[in-house]
Amino acid sequence: MPNIDTTKPTQNFDSEAFLNSVTEQAGVYRMYNAAQTVIYVGKAKHLKKRLSSYFRKDVGSVKTKALVNQICAIDVTVTHTEGEALILENNYIKKYQPKYNILLRDDKSYPYLLITHHKHPKLGLHRGGKRTKGDYFGPYPTVGAVWESLRLMQKIFPIRQCEDSYYRARSRPCLQYQLGRCLAPCVDKISEENYQQQVDLAKLFLKGKSSLVIEQLVEKMELSSSQLDFEQAAKYRDQITTLRKVQQQQYVSGIAAEMDVIGLFRLKTQVCIHLLCIRDHKILGSKSYFPAVPNDTSDEEVIQAFIGQHYLGNELGSGTNEGMIPKEIIAPCDFEQLTEIAVLLSKQSEHEVKISTKIRSERRQYLKLAATNAQTALITRNSHKESMQARFAALNEVFELPNGINRIECFDISHTMGQQTVASNVVFNQEGPLKSDYRRYNVYGITPGDDYAAMAFALNKRYGKIKSTDIEALKKLPDIVFIDGGKGQLAKAEEFFAQLSSEQSLERIPLLVGVAKGESRKPGLETLILAGSHQLISLPGTSPALHLVQHIRDESHRFAITGHRAKRQKAAKKSVLETIEGIGAKKRQALLAHLGGIQEVNKADVSELEKVPGISIVLAQNIYDALHNK
Repeated sequence: MPNIDTTKPTQNFDSEAFLNSVTEQAGVYRMYNAAQTVIYVGKAKHLKKRLSSYFRKDVGSVKTKALVNQICAIDVTVTHTEGEALILENNYIKKYQPKYNILLRDDKSYPYLLITHHKHPKLGLHRGGKRTKGDYFGPYPTVGAVWESLRLMQKIFPIRQCEDSYYRARSRPCLQYQLGRCLAPCVDKISEENYQQQVDLAKLFLKGKSSLVIEQLVEKMELSSSQLDFEQAAKYRDQITTLRKVQQQQYVSGIAAEMDVIGLFRLKTQVCIHLLCIRDHKILGSKSYFPAVPNDTSDEEVIQAFIGQHYLGNELGSGTNEGMIPKEIIAPCDFEQLTEIAVLLSKQSEHEVKISTKIRSERRQYLKLAATNAQTALITRNSHKESMQARFAALNEVFELPNGINRIECFDISHTMGQQTVASNVVFNQEGPLKSDYRRYNVYGITPGDDYAAMAFALNKRYGKIKSTDIEALKKLPDIVFIDGGKGQLAKAEEFFAQLSSEQSLERIPLLVGVAKGESRKPGLETLILAGSHQLISLPGTSPALHLVQHIRDESHRFAITGHRAKRQKAAKKSVLETIEGIGAKKRQALLAHLGGIQEVNKADVSELEKVPGISIVLAQNIYDALHNK
């Protein structure tokens, strides 16, 4: 597709000159503001006509007027067809996130269940490109739905779910075999034929053919019973019982075999879209979306933008969303590009896709259910937001900051006997945890176990590079910094910020507050310590302000200890040989191969170590000293 670029963004956009040169073909246009940021992406069957409509005297829409006032440049990309323009428009919206477009803000790939094509197939979660050979089932609306399915599958069809590296290294059955959740094909506890039978039954079940699975299991149970193999017959009986329970819980009576239902609820300027996924007569799951919607946007525009951004792939017919697009999509209203989008989705999924808006009976009930869920999700989200704002207001009543409290941060340190020290920095704003701004720091270069030095290290990592001229960094400077600890940690933080303010000439530094645990470390007995005066503040256990402090303190502790545990586990897997200078991967391998494992290396004296190819007398002595703590 040829690309036609206009002049670079300037403060005065000459719309007349631009329109004289713009093409009349189909394509996509991007509008820029003075900061060279894309503020709107659109598509048109006739680019010149569509772009001319923005520069008439009466543009009508308030949103369009605000948009036109900010335009400093426009560039266009010509496409062969209007369908290609529709796909390109949605890809540009996902890429640039323009503020005047409806933004879904959901770029995660969808999770699937995957049964691989190995000798002993593995069942597991898969996300991303479908490079692994196997059978994919899904997609699932959330990862939680996949884990729930995996737990269920372990009870019904005990096929392996372990990683290939773990599977290849087994010499005896693992705990899953002892629990009856795996058939242990890794150590030949089951024949390949019988294992494959269980895999085939699992595939049928995931395709929604559980009745056929039960029929086959009944036949196998009767055959085993007639052959007097009552133990095997009992296993088939248990499978049948579990399957029938699942069948009773999941089946939906009716004709809906494969469809997505889109519910919409609006509350002033807020919008919630709830997607209900139905596959093989079963409700597979649901998910709520909260798109950013500009003012003066109709329901029809919201639904069209959602379907385009949610389903359309990167290239026409690329199949990037293969399996995700259902045969039918139920929408709450008609929209302008309904026919075109249905055709594009059909091409992309390689099966006919129908978008229905005029529905009756069962489908209408599903649509009503989706709309109810959208309403509930938005109200729940707002109540959480209002609760968080009330807590921020209560906290400001305690500290009385002149500009209020909009952002708070908390630091915590986690280690074991001074080893694998990790510092956490979590951030809350008036909507709750701001996880995109969370940070975790590996602490080094300090005396092990020195929490004060670790706190200074974390503060320097977070704020040390802030300068008085760095506007963006200053915007993210919090109003309050909570330090999880007593007066010692707080004093270290005071010392750091005093030095930072002096060196960088900062006009404002955050209010520093220590959070000291009460007697017996019981929640509700925390004491707040103000920097400077070290005044002690005790809030009642029912105070919303204290609840907010507890929330961010606990979140900071959770985030720190999660990172510490991961670092500790990584260190535990590390060989002692890796810490010895001069011992690389090849020499480690030579030592283990020549002496027969790490235990024999530990037992070996210097003369035995010297006999290993590539190990000198000096290196042998170093190895011996390191292994015996000399």
